[in-house]
Amino acid sequence: MLSKNNPIQRNQLAMITLDQLVPENHLVRKMEAMLTFAAMNLKKMAN
Repeated sequence: MLSKNNPIQRNQLAMITLDQLVPENHLVRKMEAMLTFAAMNLKKMAN
């Protein structure tokens, strides 16, 4: 836990990504896949 009495802990950093936080079968991942697919189709149609 961070506290005013221990400055060492306040200087530590944790790097995480959304991929680490969102489970594989979560609705957000399905939506992301559909949006990515739709964006690729739009790019194809524009060319």
